[in-house]
Amino acid sequence: MSDETSAAYHAGMRALQDRFDTRRLADRLEEKLERQAFSGEDRAFIEGRALFFLATADGDGRPDCSYKGGAPGFVRVTGEAELAFPSYDGNGMFRSLGNLLVNPAVALLFIDFERPNRLRVNGSASVAGDDPLLASFAGAQLVVRVRAERIFPNCPRYIHRMTTVEPSPYVPREGYTPLVPKWKRFAEFADVLPRDDPARRER
Repeated sequence: MSDETSAAYHAGMRALQDRFDTRRLADRLEEKLERQAFSGEDRAFIEGRALFFLATADGDGRPDCSYKGGAPGFVRVTGEAELAFPSYDGNGMFRSLGNLLVNPAVALLFIDFERPNRLRVNGSASVAGDDPLLASFAGAQLVVRVRAERIFPNCPRYIHRMTTVEPSPYVPREGYTPLVPKWKRFAEFADVLPRDDPARRER
């Protein structure tokens, strides 16, 4: 069996494709579905989502996966192969964005749970505190831009159909002050809160 790799598939993937006789199927899926530029449908799908999952890795390749949520439209397609999203206040660890500073490789997974569908975007990312888009994202601390290298849909058959009960009251949006998370009021964090954290004003 051939060990031939491609831009989409490395030797490990090829080994399993050959074991289960899916190499031809995998190549056809790459040929027919993968793209390097966002379609109009991709843009509408991405900008309509209120969440996505972000995979990053540190300089040694150790992975990290994070949930990112916001109001629909918080991820914007900003070019034919570029998207941008805001980084909001979190727990201060900066695991995902810190990884991007040492390893720009990134993978994003967008899912619609109400009408099962999903889209993957793999590429490279940059992080900036002076991005021109920063002021247009209410509550943003930083802006992440992703240069897409591979865009491809996945079969939605294993996506469980779920309905959004209510949006998170912590999501920033124009003209609204998000709630302060309860954990930031715990005594064990009082002396280490960032100097401008809203939780300091509530103590």
